[in-house]
Amino acid sequence: MVVVAAPGRSRTILHVDMDAFFVSVELRRRPDLAGQPVVVGGTGRRGVVAAASYEARRFGVHSAMPSVVARRRCAHAVFLPGDHALYSEVSGQVRQIFDRYTPLVEPLSLDEAFLDVTGSVGLFGPAADIADRIRSDVERELSLTCSVGLAPNKFLAKLASVEAKPVASPAGVAPGPGVVVVESGAEQEFLRPLPVERLWGVGPVTLTKLHRIGVRLVTDLVSIDEAVLSTALGRAQATHLLALSQGIDDRPVEPERDAKSIGHEETFEANTTTAAEMRTHLVRLADAVATRLRHSGVGARTLTLKVRFDDGFHTITRSTTGTEPTDQASTIVALLQPLADAIDPSPGIRLVGVSGSNLAPVHHQLTFDDAVADAPEPGAASAALDEIRGRFGADAIGPASAVSGGRVRNVKRGGQQWGPDG
Repeated sequence: MVVVAAPGRSRTILHVDMDAFFVSVELRRRPDLAGQPVVVGGTGRRGVVAAASYEARRFGVHSAMPSVVARRRCAHAVFLPGDHALYSEVSGQVRQIFDRYTPLVEPLSLDEAFLDVTGSVGLFGPAADIADRIRSDVERELSLTCSVGLAPNKFLAKLASVEAKPVASPAGVAPGPGVVVVESGAEQEFLRPLPVERLWGVGPVTLTKLHRIGVRLVTDLVSIDEAVLSTALGRAQATHLLALSQGIDDRPVEPERDAKSIGHEETFEANTTTAAEMRTHLVRLADAVATRLRHSGVGARTLTLKVRFDDGFHTITRSTTGTEPTDQASTIVALLQPLADAIDPSPGIRLVGVSGSNLAPVHHQLTFDDAVADAPEPGAASAALDEIRGRFGADAIGPASAVSGGRVRNVKRGGQQWGPDG
């Protein structure tokens, strides 16, 4: 454990980040791969790396890298397709451990979360001990490891968790301290030596502007004249970065956050070039989105179609907003089909996505047709669809366009998150 100490005390936040989570979960069922460079993600030519073991990171492989680049950098790596359903299941088990120590848990993704343990120290002892107990529970019960940052706010806790992680270099993999603590009052001592790109909001464009005015470390940012910074970045961004450089972040941990949108997208191994293929993909994606909307107990008023062309850079989105929220695939297709028809697929489309937003409860209104004797209740077909899938599996039934190789292959949550498999 590393502690940056100073007098004073305020809110106590943990940021827990699982170590190479997807790879570590895979190694539990493939222990023969332990110690080898392992990459999880899309294995096809358009795939993307979801996670890399620390042994693979030694060769410069990292998440979000195209799989073809990862193969060039580490030709002897073992590439495994992602299993989003399994990772979600294990993430839920990790969450159960977090919930033992505080009800204030804010998940950021499957493998990381903020925990506010300010009110837990009276029951479990000092926050650093809580961090150690969480790491011990995760390793003992799930055979996984995690790194923890502890600080007075979310921004510092997340930075601290990075410092707690193992470090991969060409020379080997060095274990990290596991827990890094930044005490209230020691913010500057912790922040000043860090590269300025570690601050939230400093992307490539902003970083170039900062380098032009001689700002490379957080200590450079702290000491620069505010007027110079505002001229280079604009007043709003300058104010934001100066606050972060002082370790200021007042955001609370938010344990319950409703989804703002529900969507699916797919990258294709071969380009889509015809309107008929576009409709096939639209029907499958609409079915998947509608299913998740119903499971979430909401409908979407705004529906969005996303299309990315073969050059990888030209992406267009088209949206439409209905009068009532819907959770029916047929309605989603009917609303988005005119938008799809207006797009020429002949240059080659590599990705199609469908999403719903502006979410609200669905109220199926009766029409004159619904009042006819023996007419099915609104949404009855979808309810039957959900019941069949719940009893016999997600691929037990689906639209005809989902049939491939004699099997139903419905769009699954996370199934195409990292691109198509080869």
